[in-house]
Amino acid sequence: MHPNPLYRTDDRALCESLIAEIGFGMVFAATPDGPRVAHTPLISTGDGAVQFHLARGNALARHLDGNTGLIAVNGPDAYVSPRWYANRDTVPTWDYIALELEGRVRRMDDEGLEAFLHAAILQHEERLDGAPWRAEESSEKVWSGLFRGIIGFELEVLAWRPTLKLSQNKSAEERAAIATGLETAGHAALAHLIRTLAA
Repeated sequence: MHPNPLYRTDDRALCESLIAEIGFGMVFAATPDGPRVAHTPLISTGDGAVQFHLARGNALARHLDGNTGLIAVNGPDAYVSPRWYANRDTVPTWDYIALELEGRVRRMDDEGLEAFLHAAILQHEERLDGAPWRAEESSEKVWSGLFRGIIGFELEVLAWRPTLKLSQNKSAEERAAIATGLETAGHAALAHLIRTLAA
């Protein structure tokens, strides 16, 4: 989390929407072999927990159950050039959105893992054009093979630490110029967030 309180929010719905929109993150934990990270799809349960799965052979998988974990979700980010300011006697920075979730991790049973997979498939298939793919299209052999290869987990979130660094320390005119510069540079999502969340 960025130390400047300007970049923090208590908006839980915004945090939940970030998890839903991005749908992917990193899970960190300490292990006897040192710190480890895994990259994984994420689903929020809506009641204070986040679910994910890891490959059974992942170095982190055997150490998570019952331990404290940290999930990081990264939203849009981009370099902010001093050329976009009226006063160029300054330095570059980076605007970004990120969410850290800390909590206790438990291993899900097969029923929970199955529900997670169906929810993740439904969520992401609905975003694509055309007829959605359905899990039922997998043969029993393929689907059961998936279950032999992955483990489901749920992190009970005890601390939500969002950072929304969107040039809030700049004037409205400077933020407008930054948003235009970012949009021109191909960062439309971040430009939109600066215009809407930092206004």
